Amino acid sequence: MRPMALEDRYPNLHVSRHPLVAHKLSLLRDKRTDPKQFRELVRELSWLIGYEAMADLSTQPRPIETPLEAMDGLRVEPKVGLIPVLRAGLGMVEAVLELMPSAEVWHIGLYRDERTLKPVEYYNKLPDAATVQVCLILDPMLATGGSSAATVDILKQVSLIAAPEGIATLSGAHPDVDIHVAAVDRELNERGYIVPGLGDAGDRQFGTFAGPASEPGHAHDETAEVVRRLQRNLRAP
Repeated sequence: MRPMALEDRYPNLHVSRHPLVAHKLSLLRDKRTDPKQFRELVRELSWLIGYEAMADLSTQPRPIETPLEAMDGLRVEPKVGLIPVLRAGLGMVEAVLELMPSAEVWHIGLYRDERTLKPVEYYNKLPDAATVQVCLILDPMLATGGSSAATVDILKQVSLIAAPEGIATLSGAHPDVDIHVAAVDRELNERGYIVPGLGDAGDRQFGTFAGPASEPGHAHDETAEVVRRLQRNLRAP
């Protein structure tokens, strides 16, 4: 029996089928793409995925006048908030703000513990009370799903690429949250990096790659076990 496709298993998962998304994502993955080009591609992909992610926003009639006559137009009803996950998510904000200039922008800083792969919060500028009706978490990579699950309340997740393990984690914790991605990659490696992936999105945007020594190598036993557990959970019926 063929395994169930991820989009059938997780109806909240939306993978873009747009040819421009596939084209730009291939350029983004290319290790020869320099930081300036990488930032431009992140911005372009964020615009395209953000456009698709907001396709179901509700609208209300708005009376307007054209140069010829009065008519009822439409306006987006819910207030929208953007939450870029520092630091890689910063490169996605400008593009989505072009789509929704009135959106509020908040920030949250999370890093992933290298051994446990669990998120550790170091910065939080989320509001104490809800001031918007729809939020989009902006994070280029949905890997283990821990950071996203820690951030989500009633939000939409917009990413450029995702691993099946991260989709399973986020969908399990928040099945009502839509996940919009450009592509779903094969898996996580033993260090919790998405493969084939695109490397470290933050380093590639901001030119902070420290050389071959900083590339993923052999994992701690504890890290590898966390990845194996995520993969077992993914395979479970």
